[in-house]
Amino acid sequence: MKMPYNFKLFLSLSFFFAFGFGLIAILVRLNKMDRFDKLVTTYFQDFETSFLTNIMQSFTYIGSMSFIHILAFVIFILFYFFLKDRSKLLLFIIVLLGSHYLFRLLKQFFKRARPDFHRLIEIGGYSFPSGHATNAICIYGILTFVLWHHIPARWGRFIFSIFSIFMILSIGLSRIYLGVHFPSDVLAGYLAGGFLLTMIIGCYQFVIVKIDERTS
Repeated sequence: MKMPYNFKLFLSLSFFFAFGFGLIAILVRLNKMDRFDKLVTTYFQDFETSFLTNIMQSFTYIGSMSFIHILAFVIFILFYFFLKDRSKLLLFIIVLLGSHYLFRLLKQFFKRARPDFHRLIEIGGYSFPSGHATNAICIYGILTFVLWHHIPARWGRFIFSIFSIFMILSIGLSRIYLGVHFPSDVLAGYLAGGFLLTMIIGCYQFVIVKIDERTS
């Protein structure tokens, strides 16, 4: 099933995500998110058990660059040699690289220190926005998009969409639970990643439409 062209919708969503990120960034700069961050972090860490900590560490690993490199290699093999959909493969690579450099640039710009209360794992670097959250929404979002018309059954597409949403939320939540990110970091990561994802997809669909018009 071919996914319909919705480049105007995706570009509109990109502006929405950009506005949301800008709003969160301003509130963080003004220290208006401190109470929210503390309350949400405390709520999730109240569920702390050794078993749950192990699960959250697993989700954090799935969102790490080490695992993303493995996933990217598998996707490359799948699309290049089996599905032979090289335009979608290029789209996946662009989103993957864009996500990586976007959150790094934003971290260097904002230079927000990580939480210092009840951290369950140790990690360096800046906190805002969450790189795990940015990568999660970009990677699982673009996977849903590029695999959409390769999954023939509607129930299959629905299940894969639910799986992607579950992974995005679980990876972000793991960072809050483990105490290495403020909730506002994770929210900002989702918004920054959502902006990049929808903007690139919107531009991609615009190009595809123009190509179709020239060849029709």
